[in-house]
Amino acid sequence: MSPDPMASSGPRRVVVLRHGETEHNAAGIWQGQLDSTLSDRGVRQAEAAGPAIAALNPTHLVSSDLVRARSTAEAVSRVIGLPVETDERFREIHVGAWQGLTTAEVRADWPDDHDALGRGEDVRRGDDGETLAEVTTRFGAALEEHLADIGPGECLVVATHGAAGRAGVAWLLGLDQDVAWRVLGPLGNCHWAELVEGREGWRLQTWNASSGAESVEGTPPP
Repeated sequence: MSPDPMASSGPRRVVVLRHGETEHNAAGIWQGQLDSTLSDRGVRQAEAAGPAIAALNPTHLVSSDLVRARSTAEAVSRVIGLPVETDERFREIHVGAWQGLTTAEVRADWPDDHDALGRGEDVRRGDDGETLAEVTTRFGAALEEHLADIGPGECLVVATHGAAGRAGVAWLLGLDQDVAWRVLGPLGNCHWAELVEGREGWRLQTWNASSGAESVEGTPPP
């Protein structure tokens, strides 16, 4: 018989936290795996997220190794007192030739792919970038490994990115990516999802929660 995730000191939890705003986010530029830094507003968002994440009683903190996610995790770490472990598998989706371009430039030069994305289709980004299916595979493998270190009643915080974070949440919930794209919507800058493990698997406790500090309107590209 498999162990009961509700036993001992309670269920395990996962918090998937998107990084704060970057200058590229504010300008509508596709970042992918470009190593951009937080904007001034993004820094304030990350600092405000620290106490809110602390209230969720995290026990483990891991981050994408990209600066914008790691800086967000470090702001949380300063409040909760946990070290930040990095894992490159929690990086944002690689968007190939789209990295550094505006949405208008992508739409002009890749109209068919841009329209397909708008329909929720999982096209390869920027000719030689990734698909969401590939992101889901690497993100899921990383989650599986880190969850192996999480005991009953403990909480894993993953500081990551918008598209990658939603892909990871979908993996935990057992949702196809087209379903996740349709029903979950984008994860805002310095917003998070909380998932709780039950006897029949993981369930979504909250989606797009935030500290309320300077939320960014709209949907900036990854």
